[in-house]
Amino acid sequence: MSAVPETPAAPSRPTVTEREAREVAEAAREQDWRKPSFAKELFLGRFRLDLIHPHPLPADEDVRRGEEFLAKLRDFCETRVDGALIEREARIPDEVINGLKELGALGMKIDIKYGGLGLTQVYYNKALALVGSASPAIGALLSAHQSIGVPQPLKIFGTREQKETFLPRCARTDISAFLLTEPDVGSDPARLATTAVPEGDDYVLDGVKLWTTNGVVADLLVVMARVPKAEGHRGGITAFVVEADSEGVTVENRNAFMGLRGLENGVTRFHRVRVPASHRIGEEGQGLKIALTTLNTGRLSLPAMCVGAGKWCLKIAREWSAEREQWGKPVALHEAVGSKIAFIAATTFALEAVVDLSSQMADENRNDIRIEAALAKLYGSEMAWLMADELVQIRGGRGFETADSLRDRGERAVPAEQMLRDLRINRIFEGSTEIMHLLIAREAVDAHLSVAGDLIDPDKTLGDKARAGANAGVFYAKWLPKLVAGPGQLPGAYGDFKHGIDLSPHLRYVERTSRKLARSTFYAMSRWQGRMETKQGFLGRIVDIGAELFAMSAACVRAELLRGRGDHGREAYQLADAFCRQARLRVEELFGRLWSNTDDLDRKVVKNVLGGSYTWLEDGVIDPSGEGPWIADAAPGPSARENVRRPIR
Repeated sequence: MSAVPETPAAPSRPTVTEREAREVAEAAREQDWRKPSFAKELFLGRFRLDLIHPHPLPADEDVRRGEEFLAKLRDFCETRVDGALIEREARIPDEVINGLKELGALGMKIDIKYGGLGLTQVYYNKALALVGSASPAIGALLSAHQSIGVPQPLKIFGTREQKETFLPRCARTDISAFLLTEPDVGSDPARLATTAVPEGDDYVLDGVKLWTTNGVVADLLVVMARVPKAEGHRGGITAFVVEADSEGVTVENRNAFMGLRGLENGVTRFHRVRVPASHRIGEEGQGLKIALTTLNTGRLSLPAMCVGAGKWCLKIAREWSAEREQWGKPVALHEAVGSKIAFIAATTFALEAVVDLSSQMADENRNDIRIEAALAKLYGSEMAWLMADELVQIRGGRGFETADSLRDRGERAVPAEQMLRDLRINRIFEGSTEIMHLLIAREAVDAHLSVAGDLIDPDKTLGDKARAGANAGVFYAKWLPKLVAGPGQLPGAYGDFKHGIDLSPHLRYVERTSRKLARSTFYAMSRWQGRMETKQGFLGRIVDIGAELFAMSAACVRAELLRGRGDHGREAYQLADAFCRQARLRVEELFGRLWSNTDDLDRKVVKNVLGGSYTWLEDGVIDPSGEGPWIADAAPGPSARENVRRPIR
């Protein structure tokens, strides 16, 4: 009788310190700045308007092809997509997905030579905003497939053979998914437990992945797994293209959520899955760098759909508030409601300005937009949620009522409450707001850490600190004096933004405030030094101020572009002016909270909460939660559950 092979011992989840986790994240980020960055300069107190004005424009041929596809996509959405049906059945019909395949929507960002449409980032985002307004679940499917799924990492890091093998499939027939998160690993990839063990010409994958958007219906997967270090293998977190129907791949659950009910998101288990070495993307250990680089532009798809949500919120707010009367006049004319409508209109204009500007800069590839894209994601997800919340408030009880209920009793089926639910995940998807704050803050202080990082690193030698001190002295001797004065203090600066309505004061404000922001950051680093990274409340406010300044700049530049083209220029100037005035109030509040806040007290309260000091406060309620562990067991091994994978054919 042949011997039964022993089941390999389950690898233990990596145990890492906070410092080790930070080192893994630091190694994955792009270290160099080879191209200029408007947002990076903004955080350093240098308002480089020349980097975004005049507003960059797409080529005529790109516009022609983009508009042609948008017309086809609009017709498809209007005639073949039933968003209410998708919401009720929590599933996108197969015939809709197949129709999108026939339309070429799977290959919007894939080069024409591989069978794709070759759209620019600008038109890809416009398409997502359009289809996302018809059904956010479809927008999520297309975005996950192209922005973070197989096409984007292969476009940047793939070999010629990989592109020729996989991109034609992704352009027309195959849906892809991106698998990084695990049941006990979110934004801390240093603890990644899924392994890829070299074995001959293959790697053998074992592990469990959670929240695999598109994972239930995917044909191809991008999987992040840890390769053990060994002779001939540098090891580290590595990216692989995996066929979803490979032996040992099991979709164990199709997850359900409060919103995006048509989302094909699941739990995927890998047990002894053989992956050819030729399917590895990049080198061993480059997986996180590939993921972060992919997201530099991939993150723009999410705020693009937030723009679409803002446009829809504005349309419904306008139509409803003109129809509904209270105390003898339309509710829109009551200031309490009107201010909400003004916020939605101005914010939608600014958010579209941010996304279009960032997207066009991505297409031109002249600037490094890693911070701009991250700011767009952060700002778009937060502001779209606020706009949807204000729409629900404007609609009153009808905003809380479902579209089906409204229809059943004879009123227009407006899915305002669904919009609120669907948008909520955007503050978590592709980096939660809290993680985005830290990521952007790290980039914002990169120049300081480059010259003075060793000064605040406790592990550096005295010699290292001395050299860092000398370098820092040279840098700050040149930099600090430039934060004292600038064009923002000159009454006539940016005068070419004055046409009836004067936007130049807002640009002068941005210039002055960017210098104030840089001074505040420098003061905080001087005060807290190595403890700066623990001041997450402070860093979050710094980033939020930068986001508002970026949005103000983009809004003004877009208004001037539209005025120059004779395209609603006067109205655009009005919206930009309104947005900038609203944003300035938020900026001033954030500056006040930099130094006057409850952060220290909050930390004490949190320690007491965790220590059980306030459990008495929880008396008097019943916890309706079910039984079970807080985090599901993700030990590697064969699956004991039915495979619920459902490929679309």
